[in-house]
Amino acid sequence: MILGAYRGLSSLAPPALRILLRRRLARGKEDAQRLPERMGVASRQRPPGRLVWLHAASVGEALSALALVERVLARLPAAHMLVTSGTLTSARMMAERLPPRALHQFIPLDAARWVARFLDHWRPDLALWVESELWPNLLMQTAGRGVPIVLVNARMSERSFAGWRRWRGAARKLIATFKIVLAQTDAYAERFRALGALRVEMPGNLKYAAAPLAADESKLAALRNEIGARPVWLAASLHPGEAAQIGPAQRILREHVKHALAIVVPRHPEKGAAMQAAMAAPELAIARRTAGEALTPATDIYIADTLGELGLFYRVAGAAFVGGSLIPHGGQNPIEPAALGVPVLHGPHMFNFAAVIESFDRADAARLVEDPYGLAEQLADILGRPEVRARMGETARKLAEAERGVIDRVMTALEPLLAPLAPSRSEEGRDAAA
Repeated sequence: MILGAYRGLSSLAPPALRILLRRRLARGKEDAQRLPERMGVASRQRPPGRLVWLHAASVGEALSALALVERVLARLPAAHMLVTSGTLTSARMMAERLPPRALHQFIPLDAARWVARFLDHWRPDLALWVESELWPNLLMQTAGRGVPIVLVNARMSERSFAGWRRWRGAARKLIATFKIVLAQTDAYAERFRALGALRVEMPGNLKYAAAPLAADESKLAALRNEIGARPVWLAASLHPGEAAQIGPAQRILREHVKHALAIVVPRHPEKGAAMQAAMAAPELAIARRTAGEALTPATDIYIADTLGELGLFYRVAGAAFVGGSLIPHGGQNPIEPAALGVPVLHGPHMFNFAAVIESFDRADAARLVEDPYGLAEQLADILGRPEVRARMGETARKLAEAERGVIDRVMTALEPLLAPLAPSRSEEGRDAAA
């Protein structure tokens, strides 16, 4: 009944959704030239032959799925992949990083006729949904056309689970659209089973399979030259509610580690100026990268409010605080610094990466901080003692590398659905003869 009401209301929603899109466009959250994609109007032709559709909501999910895109395309050499997401940042990232035979489109909003328009054009043969976005019209219309759907790297928070349990019938119908649910952890797997998933496996967290974040070598050399011998710590993927705590932490740290430099990478680059204002203090010299302000020996905090350079800043950091964790956001990805051998610090709100951070904490590859004082204390210990920094970083790197085989387990689980899409030997022979 709930899903029926949702579908009925969503059929009337396009006028309101157009207003929403215009407002998002005015706030810089949509691409004006590609806005029709959000209404199911494709801006690219469908490639001929088999098409696998992968949906990843935003940057984190899309980056974790890149290894899967490459492996699926290698398994299906005659197929193409459509990758959809819903944010500008993810679209820009995908434009730079998608391999040949993969293309990006924005996901349509979940209005019934916009979804139908999208599916009419793309006609996917298989759909792979990453992590946790459960849009009823997209899922039910896709399944209704006989397209197999797999939920990859599935996660479900305790709060979401409690919410879905209140609407158990709707949850069961929606989750039954997935042929397979590939969960990150045993806890997530049990939640999906409890809600009626038909088949659940637990290959692990796909984010372990992502390649280490890249860095431009010329930019890296220039940055190292600007920093010199100064000890550096990084506040990575920082959220606005956390910015005010960075300034006090840096002031306390300087009392114990002379000349320490803090580099702040906002989760959303457009928030750089606001973060600068939040951290401003008479005794702190703050420079911002997009404003063209130089990083000098006198700089206390350098705000790196650019896109796609996080790997650059991890490589110069002696320790990294992972943002989204001092506020109840759930934390950003701690595997990224770990893969580059950087000790990890995090706040108490890491529920999106609970299993990962538990294993890191237990091995002393990561440490919990509660406030600016705790952050400064842990930074002083790590930056002030090279042997601690080296040991924590190496432990983090080994933990990240140990789980990279997750991609093989995911591909094994997908094989029954990929095999029918691969060309037969007779088709391969005809192609070779042609």
